[in-house]
Amino acid sequence: MNTVQKIVKNTVVLLISEVITKVLGFFYVMYTARYLGAERFGSLSFALAFTGLFGIFADLGLQQLTVREVARDKSLAERYLGNLAAMKLILVGLTYILIAVAINLLGYPEKTIKIVYLIALAVIVARFCTIFYAIFQAYEKMEYQSLGQILNSILMLGGAFFAISKRFDIIGFAYIYVIANIIVLIYASAICTWNLFLPRIKFDFGFWKPAIKEALPFGLTGIFVTIYYYTDTVMLSLMVSNANEVIGWYNAAYKLILVFLLIPIAYFTAIFPVISRLYKTSKDSLNFIYERSFKFMIILAIPIGVVTTLLANEIILLIFGWEYMPAVAALRILVWSSVFIFVGSVFSRLFESINRQGIVTKIAAIFAILNVFLNMLLIPKYSYIGASITTVITMFAALVLSYIWSLKLDYPLQKKQLLDTGKVAIGSVLAGIFIKLLNLNLLGSILLFGLLYFIVLCAFKVIRKDDTNLFKRIIVGGGAEK
Repeated sequence: MNTVQKIVKNTVVLLISEVITKVLGFFYVMYTARYLGAERFGSLSFALAFTGLFGIFADLGLQQLTVREVARDKSLAERYLGNLAAMKLILVGLTYILIAVAINLLGYPEKTIKIVYLIALAVIVARFCTIFYAIFQAYEKMEYQSLGQILNSILMLGGAFFAISKRFDIIGFAYIYVIANIIVLIYASAICTWNLFLPRIKFDFGFWKPAIKEALPFGLTGIFVTIYYYTDTVMLSLMVSNANEVIGWYNAAYKLILVFLLIPIAYFTAIFPVISRLYKTSKDSLNFIYERSFKFMIILAIPIGVVTTLLANEIILLIFGWEYMPAVAALRILVWSSVFIFVGSVFSRLFESINRQGIVTKIAAIFAILNVFLNMLLIPKYSYIGASITTVITMFAALVLSYIWSLKLDYPLQKKQLLDTGKVAIGSVLAGIFIKLLNLNLLGSILLFGLLYFIVLCAFKVIRKDDTNLFKRIIVGGGAEK
């Protein structure tokens, strides 16, 4: 199987997994949000955000380091997994203590504290799952990770149905996260044992220091990205009245944005081990994948932004109901952050694959600081709308910085790719205007937009002969690297 075919195979596997996971997750969020109502859903969302802020300290970038290094040398797999397990035993204990101290010092209600304790336990168990996922990615056995993600989603949705049928309160929903993650951890460890090797905890202290030093840029990036993702929810809880209800509206919109991100997550998870290896073996192939990745992300991201902006009212009403209609404005704004994340991910994975993860860390630090500053400025005045605006500004700034840095590293984009970006934007707007004028139902509007958009792409020659040749190589074989 050649490199292109391998990327496609792993991308398709992960994409199918992400689609199934996000569809199941979508129904979980929909039923949970409708059952709990905006206020209690907001309380659960706060617990997830609060624990998420601390969860990164249980990893410190070790997962990404493992993927990169084991992808280059499979003989390191047992050493990395064993030592990561030992390190995480210490890290998760410290993380749980930090969460417990912080939530009590901030003086939240007793019930909120209990929910946070339970969600924190689930987060810690999930961090152990990522050890095995890192090995699966490095071996390019994406199907094992995919099955684990699907299993988690099935357990979450099934748990939600059970909780709703038994009329559980919000504490019952917190327990769902704990049980689901424990079962998935058992699955991941069993798969590793049966198909790869027997996991063993190792205390090789000579390995720990250089590993942590090398992983630290990844870890710092994770910390800053986590601040970006979760600090708005925590700040809303501290800075606005009727905080839980507001958080419920904001997170209803935010959860939908996360569904869109399944595409870049699946794609870049699949290609990261490959481009990490190509940096050592074939710079031409690396450039080829980099340039095509940018083009594919642009083609997908911009129409998502346009369609969601135009149809946000119908989307929120269909999924969450009238109680969540204030989320419409947030969704129209937040969707553009996903557009910038799609494109920015191209540069981030490039930097990490060529051992320049420090750049990603610096950019993440800048946008984390900017995010906190703008939230402090805008949330008191504009509430969750201010948080939405902050999210978009932050990700746009990160994209601009990433592009500038790519030029410094001599990875410029070709002129035709920049022209394609303009063509895609124009085509998306034209198709959007047309469906808005026709005023069809939600499904009809989306289908018609897709048809019109494809016609425009062909008419503007965004899809060219080299793209069709790539598709042929995927089907019949060939490629830059065998």
